[in-house]
Amino acid sequence: MSHSFKNPFGIRFQLVFLSSFLLVIPWLGYRYILEMEQYLRRGQEQTILGTAQALATALNERPELFDEGSYSPARRSEDLYVYPIFSPLSLDDGSLDDWGSYQQYEVAYGYRDYIRTPLNPSRYYQNESSLQFKTMVGEHDGSLYAYFKVTDDKIIYRSRDALSVNRSDFLHIALLGRNGEAVHNYVIAPHEPEFLYPFSVDDNFANPIYEDRISGQWYETESGYEIELQIPMDMLGDRLGFAIFDVDDQKTRTMNTVVATYKAADAEHLGSLRIPTPEIDRIVAGMGHNNSRIQVVDRSGRVLLTVGDIQTATGLALASPITQEKVNKYWLFVQNRILDPIYYQILTKPSNDFIDELYSDVTREGAHIDAALQGRAFTQFRTLSDTDTRLLEAAHPILADGEVMGAVVVDQNMNGLRTFRNQALETLFNTILAVMLFVALGLFLFASRISNRIRGLRNQAENIIDETGRIRNTIVASRNSDEIGDLSRSFSSIVERLTQYTSYLENMSSRLSHELRTPVTVVRSSLENLGLTAKDKESAVYIERAEEGISRLNLILTNMSEATRLEQMLQTSEKEKIDLGAVLNGCVEGYRLAYPESEFQLDIPEYPVNINGVPEYIAQLLDKLIANAVEFSYPDQPIVLFCRALRDHAVFKVANAGPYLPEEMKGRLFDSMISVRPQEKQKQPHLGMGLHIARIITDFHGGHIKADNREDQEGAVITVVIPQFYR
Repeated sequence: MSHSFKNPFGIRFQLVFLSSFLLVIPWLGYRYILEMEQYLRRGQEQTILGTAQALATALNERPELFDEGSYSPARRSEDLYVYPIFSPLSLDDGSLDDWGSYQQYEVAYGYRDYIRTPLNPSRYYQNESSLQFKTMVGEHDGSLYAYFKVTDDKIIYRSRDALSVNRSDFLHIALLGRNGEAVHNYVIAPHEPEFLYPFSVDDNFANPIYEDRISGQWYETESGYEIELQIPMDMLGDRLGFAIFDVDDQKTRTMNTVVATYKAADAEHLGSLRIPTPEIDRIVAGMGHNNSRIQVVDRSGRVLLTVGDIQTATGLALASPITQEKVNKYWLFVQNRILDPIYYQILTKPSNDFIDELYSDVTREGAHIDAALQGRAFTQFRTLSDTDTRLLEAAHPILADGEVMGAVVVDQNMNGLRTFRNQALETLFNTILAVMLFVALGLFLFASRISNRIRGLRNQAENIIDETGRIRNTIVASRNSDEIGDLSRSFSSIVERLTQYTSYLENMSSRLSHELRTPVTVVRSSLENLGLTAKDKESAVYIERAEEGISRLNLILTNMSEATRLEQMLQTSEKEKIDLGAVLNGCVEGYRLAYPESEFQLDIPEYPVNINGVPEYIAQLLDKLIANAVEFSYPDQPIVLFCRALRDHAVFKVANAGPYLPEEMKGRLFDSMISVRPQEKQKQPHLGMGLHIARIITDFHGGHIKADNREDQEGAVITVVIPQFYR
């Protein structure tokens, strides 16, 4: 049985589609975790503000922590801040690796840093070339340490024959002594990259005298040279400055450029030394274990002390990830190769590989610091340029006698919180994904079971009736107690009752024919006897009418039993090889005699069209088709018989010019007891058995028959297709 429409969206698709609405659950979970992230940010904001407040409280009302002895606060660009160094430094390893993170406090000096030199007090040396240097000054164990990264395109060393120390590239150190009366000058001008050999000189760099208290090393780099030196703290007063003198001409050895930390080498213009108080170190060190970066700045924004590193200052102590040995390797592959690339299309993976320009200088800037130095605690979030890293910054003022002495700055990066959020989302997504897959699989299997049961019930229903419309099978009642089982049992009961009723209808004609023949015979014999005894004309008329009715009734009984008798005869008939064209030719000759008022046209091939069949039944099939065509043909219109061999089949058609077949009856013309004749045209009794018998004969020969309207003119055509016989 064919279906005109097949729904592509079956029960399985519908259930899986409905299960897709479970995707709203991870979206809700995602929104919930993002909301929790906002609360965690607020909590983290309050936490670092509380840290800054607690540390500022410990430093309040202690102005001596910000001004040691006679040293003035560092407020000018030429001032030098001495950072505390907590581990010894090696000056003979040829690199600055042991300075480590202290290098972030280095200060750069370039062509804008010009001076009046002792060689020519009226002349300004300004660097318009490539000379520049970076320096950092620190203190450890009673010694002042410093390094210089000098960029110089041409290094000129002191000649070994020269008595002067200012005819080459050299480092000038100017410092105010302990007594504060005079500025002392020192020069470092080596013959080659070597350990330092310093000289004490006068204001004009003359009269060099070896100074053994200053030590260090000079070594070359790709861009110039570097200097590391150590000066005992007892040599220093509260003023200090450094200058790099550059000579580019090997022959003339004239001074070309000078870059310095000061504008003039006198007590007024040298930079002030800013030495931190150890007490601040001890107070801040106690707060340095909270995953934050803590800095103390003075009123000028100069960093006095730093504890912690911004790259590791996440503010959260995250649980260590599970080692791969404890995780199934297949799940690890799925997580790393499939799930994570999908997740991180939405999520952003934080990276600690970032640099904040505000942290790389000696002074700090920012709205939070400005607000704190004005007496207001302040927090802010800031996103670094060219990265997805966000920073949380808080600053709290340090007060003494109602005056702001400085501020405590606490910084954290939000990578820890973002990592925590990502871990929570990954766990949530993994769990929901597993649940959804399990539910979707369960729904799919459940829908498949239901769909298969319904499809099986449909297949049984389709196989109940064959192509001839007869009930051949039944529906096996299901034992399941659900709705589909109830439907199956209901269908089984309906089919059983319908089978009984159809069998009754099919056998009714033969039963009626059998039961009515005896009364009909009795009536016929009685009429015959009555006709022998009745002599008047009036009785003869009635007897004649009664005999006509009996003949008509006998014809009906014969037609009713014809199909049944034919089926019984077909079961015992044997087929033989016959020429279909010869059978048609012989039959048409008889039809011309039987139907003299009709015209017959025969179109058969010259070659034989062989089939495996019974000639008498083929002739009976043609009789039914010709009788039907003659009855429905228009006057003076021929009836056409056509026969051909097409591929492996023999095809013959009977076409007549007449009314079109009703569209709704085309597929039912060959059923039993079906007729499309108008009542006024029925001169003889018709039970709709003629074309039904034609189909029975066609089925017996392994073919099929169909009726359709003609395309060339008004009329109908019946086509019979029977397999050819080749043996």
